[in-house]
Amino acid sequence: MSFPPLDDEHRGEEILAVFDTAFGQLLAADPAAFRVKFRKMAASAFAFYRGTAGLFYHDLDEEKRGGPYLDERTSRVWIHGDLHAENFGTYMDANGRLIFNVNDFDEAYVGPFTWDLKRLAASIALIGYAKALGDEQISELVTIYAVAYRERIHALATGAKSDEVPPFTLDTAQGPLLDALRDARSLTRFGLLDSMTEIRDFERRFAPGGGSVELDAATRYKVLAAFDGYLETLPDSSLTRPDSYRVKDVVGRRGIGIGSAGLPSYNILLEGHSDALENDVVIYIKQAQTPAVSRHITDQAIRGYFQHEGHRTVISQRALQAHADPWLGWTELDGAGQLVAEVSPYAVDLDWGDIDEAEEIAQVVADLGRATATMHAAADDQSGESLVPFSTERAIDAAIAADEEGFAPLLVDFAHRYGARARADHQTFVDLFRNGRIPGL
Repeated sequence: MSFPPLDDEHRGEEILAVFDTAFGQLLAADPAAFRVKFRKMAASAFAFYRGTAGLFYHDLDEEKRGGPYLDERTSRVWIHGDLHAENFGTYMDANGRLIFNVNDFDEAYVGPFTWDLKRLAASIALIGYAKALGDEQISELVTIYAVAYRERIHALATGAKSDEVPPFTLDTAQGPLLDALRDARSLTRFGLLDSMTEIRDFERRFAPGGGSVELDAATRYKVLAAFDGYLETLPDSSLTRPDSYRVKDVVGRRGIGIGSAGLPSYNILLEGHSDALENDVVIYIKQAQTPAVSRHITDQAIRGYFQHEGHRTVISQRALQAHADPWLGWTELDGAGQLVAEVSPYAVDLDWGDIDEAEEIAQVVADLGRATATMHAAADDQSGESLVPFSTERAIDAAIAADEEGFAPLLVDFAHRYGARARADHQTFVDLFRNGRIPGL
């Protein structure tokens, strides 16, 4: 694959065109949110890369006609869609265990497994560059990631026992992953509630300010109707206490993060598993977005499988994440698909800020390789969905086995080339933004 020359004078217009496709309607509806988003993206090449999955897939477009390690099956697996080195963190699974794994499934879809690996590999190159690592060190890190992925896929494909490929928990994780899990364990539901709510008239309610928006009666009615629809999408095992459905309060929120700019969202406060006020639960309803990768997948069987983007996000996450959030579900609001999940008290993202030693970085990227393989292997004929009716780990294992020697070098080469592309694009983007050349801002 060849990318446009780094000095391509038309690259700025190309970036703007991709932005218009990806963000146009949302930007027009809420330019202030996108000014915040774009300023965050301007901070670094990695932040820019995080916010431009659409540009990444635009550049990978020719690979939809084939590529190394891709065949009829390995081109059709559940993928994360935005797999970069910061989309990993902790969550409390449905069994009450703290797990470190892949997170943020807003871009998940069905497509070539190598797209996830390439996106992650390029993010390693960008992090390595930002930490002033040499090209050979970056090559070694990407190779470590590739080898760890390959070894875990092979182990899963050949029937490894669960104790041979355990999840990352407080008992099995090491280094920064264990640090994140310990940080998550120190958090409490009461701490989350204390930051978002207050007690009024002996009942918990959302506190004013802090980004919350009071709703008018008509909007509140629509949100509660959407909530009723959401309850029908939950697994029977999710809620065991009828009172857990009782709504205590509803507020609006406006997304201004890198990934959620312009998307309307709402928080709902629910009765917890007991009458005690410290057990209340906060869930969010967020308008789901069109995943960037879907614009480059033409299979109508995939497109037609999903009712809407909220349904697509939830089905994908349940396929990719073992024992997903029991509050995870979907609904519709104003004709748009919505994602619904708990605002978790136990979510801690992997923090690269203090991971600087080469040995520690190597340990982390190896673990990310294992986590990626486990995610890809989870989403197959055992996931309960008919869209991928075969063993993905066996399909991927066989494809890599056909050219073992070329697998890691493929990712290393891509990481360097696209890392350089993203750094140049970041500078182009900053110049476009600061000179007022992004339409609508």
